[in-house]
Amino acid sequence: MAVHIIEDDSGVADSLRMVFAGHDGEVSVYSDAESFIAAGPPGADDLVIVDLGLPGMKGGELIRWLNGLKHQPRIVVVTGESEKRISDHMDGLKVAGLIRKPIDAASLDPFLD
Repeated sequence: MAVHIIEDDSGVADSLRMVFAGHDGEVSVYSDAESFIAAGPPGADDLVIVDLGLPGMKGGELIRWLNGLKHQPRIVVVTGESEKRISDHMDGLKVAGLIRKPIDAASLDPFLD
């Protein structure tokens, strides 16, 4: 399983990278959706962690793109947005989980396998 982290906050991205670096598989970090897409689609066994408040293409748009793939990865949303904004961004999207910022490392445990 490869882990793809799409997060524009370098501190949050680095923390997530460190958590997942201790597990089997490659960890890639992208500061925007466009560079993630340009790298090629993720595999069906991959985990994609998406911040909703990305610059350029927003996280919700990226998740829609991921939901449209023939072989969809597991998607986890990371956000510091309010409940209302989360609901607005995620309406109709399929994700495996939602993690609120500030991130508690224990909240990542279900996605480490």
